[in-house]
Amino acid sequence: MIEVFSWPTPNGNKVHVMLEECGLPWRVTPVNIGAGDQFKEEFLSISPNNKVPAIIDPQGPDGKPISLFESGAILIYLAAKTGKFMPKTDREKFEVLQWVMFQIGGVGPMLGQAHHFRLYAPQTVPYAVERYTNEAKRLYGVIDRRLAKSAFLGGKAYSIADIATFPWLRSWENQGITLSDYPHLERWFHRVEARPAVQRGVKVLAELRKPLRDDKQREVPFGKTQYERR
Repeated sequence: MIEVFSWPTPNGNKVHVMLEECGLPWRVTPVNIGAGDQFKEEFLSISPNNKVPAIIDPQGPDGKPISLFESGAILIYLAAKTGKFMPKTDREKFEVLQWVMFQIGGVGPMLGQAHHFRLYAPQTVPYAVERYTNEAKRLYGVIDRRLAKSAFLGGKAYSIADIATFPWLRSWENQGITLSDYPHLERWFHRVEARPAVQRGVKVLAELRKPLRDDKQREVPFGKTQYERR
């Protein structure tokens, strides 16, 4: 049984979806990032960057337990463990991995900033809102162009590249995006959204997530608590 320490964020949803797609036995322990659970010593022992998700697999590659943090690394690990959602040939594998890295290095950080400055910043910063909204539109354009000539991000088959990216695009309205402006992405989005495992994965812990309504609630994930040395 794989232990998952998570919260219903895009990065958490990546791993929830992957586990559902792979059919592995797993159970989840909530890490409430609004309450500061990510800073507790027991969580830091497996996720030193105090970010969700993290996993413990009691049956690691050598038959011994392994703990992992960073959602991209977890997706790659689970693909290797199960032989699913990652092509077998080196050429096809690297084609998938480049789009996984695109999500990790671009889509996640930039859309995260768009969310922050559009929804959570204590004061409106017009420059930041414009900058990150425009970057969101640029990234959606990159994905749309890719999907104009490819059924899925990594190639002809659904893969961890799609699993990594889809959860970040679910909040397209909050990112200042009109989905119909990107017809190839929109077609792909609804195709992925319709998968039963995706539908199950994005519901995991969803009922526990509450809006951050005031500055006091936002302080833990976004304020000085985040930057304390540990």
